[in-house]
Amino acid sequence: MGRYEQQRNFLKSNFLEFKHVKTDKIKGLPQPAIVKPYSSTSEMIDLPEPGEEVVSRSNIYDCIKDRRSTRFYSAESLQLEELSYLLWATQGITSTTKTGLTLRTVPCSGATHTFETYLFIMRVEGIRQGIYRYLPVEHKLLFVSELDEMDRKIDAITLEQPFVPHFTKKAAVLFAWSTIPYRSEWKYDISAHKKILIDIGHVSQNLYLASESIDAGACAIGIYDQNLIDEVLGLDGEDEFVLFLGAVGKKRISTQE
Repeated sequence: MGRYEQQRNFLKSNFLEFKHVKTDKIKGLPQPAIVKPYSSTSEMIDLPEPGEEVVSRSNIYDCIKDRRSTRFYSAESLQLEELSYLLWATQGITSTTKTGLTLRTVPCSGATHTFETYLFIMRVEGIRQGIYRYLPVEHKLLFVSELDEMDRKIDAITLEQPFVPHFTKKAAVLFAWSTIPYRSEWKYDISAHKKILIDIGHVSQNLYLASESIDAGACAIGIYDQNLIDEVLGLDGEDEFVLFLGAVGKKRISTQE
């Protein structure tokens, strides 16, 4: 097995090895906040209530069957209602328990939900270009910053991959999911990290299927410049860092997998 051994062992179940570990939850330490804090003076954008009226393909069988990674997009903008739906589908809160845990549209180990959703918005009707963060409790967008030469910067972040380039091939929105690992470490200690990787897969798949249901396409991106994207989003790279990306746009002639 050689150089793969450490990584393969990471993929194996290790729960029994750590079941006697006293987690911070067992120690009585307070649970970390379920959402990253923000200033009350920040610029906020109300999102339309997500609803099925934006869904053009309601047959889940067809959405699963036709799902492909879409790497080429039209110049058409996403509607704000469509973006609202995609955000709800990937991190929307459907209920809250008596203990304050949020139950969402995606499964998550212990309802720890370590992810924050950042958006590089290029073409969404009614929204100026820039970087935003989704606030799932309020179902709002938080404006983070403008980004000069956004196309060039995204090309650099995604290491010049051909499905997020300039002009009509460019995605309308680039989702960037960061993780705040301590939300899961608090409950699962060092066995948290495998769970985090499993959980982000659920989020990404919901983006694929929700995009398919509105006649848009998505493509997950696991290759990116870690230091650059963390720097652009203002993340410390230790307690919060980007884990996965997903491009979304209206379909053109697609190169798929």
